[in-house]
Amino acid sequence: MSWLFGYSRPQPPDISGGSEGPNPPPPPPDKKNPKQLEEALSAFSFDSAALERAAKAARELEASKNAKEAFELSRMQERTKQLEYQAKLKEYEASIEQLKIRQIQVQQEERRKTLEEEARIQKHRVDYQDMLARKRQEDQMAQQARMHEETLRKQEESVQKQEAMRRQTIEYEAQLRHQNELKQIEARLRGEAQVERENREIRLERSRVEAREHRETILQSIQTVGSVMGAGLDAFLKDRNKVITSVGAVTILAGGVYGAKFGIGTVARLIETRIGKPSLVRETSRFNTVDLIRNPWQALKRMFARPSDPLKNVILEVSSYNSLNQRLCVIIWWFDCTFLAQTRSSATGDSGSYPPHEGE
Repeated sequence: MSWLFGYSRPQPPDISGGSEGPNPPPPPPDKKNPKQLEEALSAFSFDSAALERAAKAARELEASKNAKEAFELSRMQERTKQLEYQAKLKEYEASIEQLKIRQIQVQQEERRKTLEEEARIQKHRVDYQDMLARKRQEDQMAQQARMHEETLRKQEESVQKQEAMRRQTIEYEAQLRHQNELKQIEARLRGEAQVERENREIRLERSRVEAREHRETILQSIQTVGSVMGAGLDAFLKDRNKVITSVGAVTILAGGVYGAKFGIGTVARLIETRIGKPSLVRETSRFNTVDLIRNPWQALKRMFARPSDPLKNVILEVSSYNSLNQRLCVIIWWFDCTFLAQTRSSATGDSGSYPPHEGE
């Protein structure tokens, strides 16, 4: 019913700002500034015009026939708005919970990073202390070794003074012999390594020389072949008679190849036509160029002879006879035209295939 009284439901506070807290209240207006004072007072003044409009709307609504429906509609609208506000409030609460959860996650992440950093520092400290301890131990062992060597040296000196010179000489000779053997082994290993390095360098140098010679040989061969072919082509193109002779030979060779090809094809088709066709079909078929060449007199006689009536001695009705006679005349005329066209094409050298004979 907020539309009746001229005010709207207060909006829920905006919590999108995170954990910054509510906005601070505005400062009090300056009493010396009348404009600010009037604006501040207008916020707390009562709007009587809105109340009058609300009363007028209420009276009109009560006088209306649909007052109850309008009231129910307004109540449903208010209920819908309340549900919307509640849904928004739940969304705001959910967003606040999400922010809290995210803040907790950030804190946990920071704590984890802090623990990892502390663990890394502790490990580094332990490693450093271990290194120092090992270094001290090594120094102590070295010092003990030096002290032990010094003690042994003093003992050896005392033993040298106390024991016989023969035992000292034998020990000294054994030590020298051992050192000489070690030096010999070391010298032999160094010599073998040096020889192996020298042999490897020699093999590499030999491979480089062979590759260089092979490459130079290939390049020289290519240059020689190119120069020879270029000189031959240049000499061939300069000699006009050779060029004409070569072109003529190639042309004659191509003509002979294609002539033999088409001639063999024509002979094969002729043999196939004459052998593969029965005698009855040959006798009853229309004559062609081959028949004209083999039996020119019979061919000319058949060409210029007056065609006989094919319906002779056949008893038919007059209408059927006329219709069949016209069709036969048209067929004979078409065959004559086809034969003449085939004869002309054969006379001009056309090697096209013949149309199929009757009865095939």
